[in-house]
Order: sequence, then structure tokens, then C-alpha cells
Amino acid sequence: MLDPKLLRTDPEAVARNLARRNFTFDINAYSHLEEMRKQFQRATEGLRNERNLKSKEVGLAKLKGQSTVQLLARMTALGAELQQAEVGYNRVQAELDKFCLNLPNLLNESVPDGSDETGNKEIRRWGELRKFDFTPRDHVDLGARDNLMDFERAAKLSGARFVVLKGALAKLHRALIQFMLDLHTREHSYEEVYVPYLVNAATLTGTGQLPKFEQDLFSVQGEQRFFLIPTAEVPVTNLARDEILEAGTLPRRYVAHTPCFRAEAGAAGKDTRGMIRQHQFEKVELVQLVKPQDSYQALEELTGHAETVLRKLDLPYRVMALCGGDIGFAAAKTYDLEVWLPSQNRYREISSCSNCTDFQARRMQARWRNPETGKPELLHTLNGSGVAVGRALIAVMENYQEQDGRIRIPEVLRPYMDGQMAI
Repeated sequence: MLDPKLLRTDPEAVARNLARRNFTFDINAYSHLEEMRKQFQRATEGLRNERNLKSKEVGLAKLKGQSTVQLLARMTALGAELQQAEVGYNRVQAELDKFCLNLPNLLNESVPDGSDETGNKEIRRWGELRKFDFTPRDHVDLGARDNLMDFERAAKLSGARFVVLKGALAKLHRALIQFMLDLHTREHSYEEVYVPYLVNAATLTGTGQLPKFEQDLFSVQGEQRFFLIPTAEVPVTNLARDEILEAGTLPRRYVAHTPCFRAEAGAAGKDTRGMIRQHQFEKVELVQLVKPQDSYQALEELTGHAETVLRKLDLPYRVMALCGGDIGFAAAKTYDLEVWLPSQNRYREISSCSNCTDFQARRMQARWRNPETGKPELLHTLNGSGVAVGRALIAVMENYQEQDGRIRIPEVLRPYMDGQMAI
């Protein structure tokens, strides 16, 4: 959520910034709601003051033995007027809150201009692209050998965009997860956390998925309504919701492995083959909670932590700075890591690393106590995939394939595969 003070004092600056996202901030609609809110606020405050004065007058009249009939009648009328004004205020405040909850985060000035992904800026590349002396197969064909990747049975169980992994391929998938968790906890000083996969609406509102992206979520109906998490970012970031953290405990770095569930309503017809875009997939997620002055340095470090995964797996990749028209709702700045897929002859996203500044923290009321002022201030929150497990599996399969269909196992994963050299 954006700073209400900034919205009130300089809505034009907000509109200019959000226009870089191709987002239209309706200043007139906002100003109308804000003016109505002020009117109801003034009315309620005036009525409360008058009621307090009349209450004192009643007390004085009783001390003097005077009649209080008219005063009590006026107090009754004031109570009714105040109740009506409070109902009006709450209604307008709810409309204003809904309006503001649908406003995306402000972009950092370093974010490139652009209307879509074609405006993204390449920052760097790493790794040498393998030169095949045969036509590389995609992961679907590779997984079909010995039926280790089964989409037909998954469709029977659940429908499209699901997969069943078997045998050594399922073990390789698990090995990737364990490798990433060990890397981030041992080398990058993240604390591993296990979190719920079902969360309530308040949790999703805190990180920005609700109310705007409800159509992309899977909900579960029971005694109460839950949502399946679209990413571990949601429960992990919300660990700080409604809390005030002491400065000495920052930064906080969390890593979590979870399944992720996304309806992907906006992706109809895209990546229908294979595991690229699934309703259920696994991620190892990185989350950082930091002091505001440290967040952009933290973004560079977090991105580097995700890059380390790809480097140790010896997978070629590139880092892209997302432009204003392609960046996520809650992010002020984002780097995408894109891994090379030989079958597609192009780079594909495998991680997004974002600084959300105080946008999520304001929604969650996640704060830290500034020792210089002694007062609570909003944290800055960051998140990034470290990395998406399914896409890492695809990248390993395709980059490490041999002409006979065997898949060599990267050296760093062999200890997790009981020394196995190839599938």
C-alpha cells in the first residue's frame, strides 16, 4: 500500500510514477473519496465535541437543580446524528481502502522504461552455451524415456498442467530442493522455516495478492475459507505482520521450500507443453526483512544468492532488470534470472528477485524500532526464488542430456543422488 500522506500531498507525482507501469491513477476518483472522508471525519469530530459539551452541561444543570429535559433530548439527537455520520465515514473509508489496495507500488527511479517485456534490460550473462553435435530434445521427450515424467496420468488425477515424476527423476527433483536449502542455510546464512500451505485472506492481502489477483488463486472451502499459497513469499513475509522487530535482529533472512499453487488464469494458451507452467510446482523461496536504508543493497545480495544456485549447477543464465511495464504489482525493482533452455534456443525465467520497499510492510504493519528515534518504522521486504525447482529440473535435463537420451547429473547434486552419475 502506498503512503497515504504522499497520496494526499502529491497525487500528481504518484500518477506520473504509476504511468510508467501503464497504470492510470484516477486522481479525480481518489480526491473525491478523500474529500468525502474528510467531510465525514469533520462531522463526526464536531458531533462528538458537541455531545461532550452537552454532557458537561447536563452535569452542571443537575448540580444547580435545573431541568435537563432539553439537554437530554439534544444529546439523544446528537447520538443518532453521530451514529449516522460514523456509518458514512466507515463506508467511505472502506471504499478508499479498497481503492488504495488496488494501487501498485511506486517504481524505483533505476527501473527501465518500457511497456512490456521487450523493454527489459539485460544486466549480465554467465556461462557458456553448450554446443550440441545432435539436435537437443526438450524435457518432455527426455522424461518420456522409461516413463519417468508422466503427464497423462497426472491429467487423469487432476487435469491439465500437472505432472507425475517417477524414479530417478523424482529423486533428482528432491535433490535440487535439498541442495538449494543446504546452500542458502550454510553459505548465505538464511534461517530455514516451514510454513502453512493454506493461508487466510488477511495474509494474502498483506503481501498484495488480494484483492487484485484473487482470480489467480485456488481457494478451499471448509468451516472457514482458506487459499492455497501461490508462493512461500506469502506466509514467510507475513511472519512479521503486526510485529515490531528490534534493530539488532535485522536483517532477517528466511528460506522455505513449499509447493506453490497458481490458477494461471492470465496464461491461457501459453506454455501448454510440459512443466514450464504448472498449477502446482515447487520453489525454494528467499525472503529478507531489512532496514529501509539497506534494502537496495539487500536486493543485489539476494539476487546473487539465487545466481549461486545456477552457477553451482553450471547452468548458463542471464540477469534482466524488469521495465516498468513488466514488473510485479508489489515490487519497486525486480531482477529476473533467466536460464538457458537448449530445446527452445532461448533463456526462460527461473527466478524473480524483488525489493518491495515498504509496500507490503504498510499493508501488514510490519515494523522495526529505530534506536535513533525510539519509534516504530516500516520495514522493507524483499523476496526471490532461490530457485524454482521444476524449471531447474528442466534446465538440468536439457543442458546435461546426451545423444542416447541419458541425463548426466551435475556434480553438486551427486551426493544427494547416492553418487549416481546419470539417469
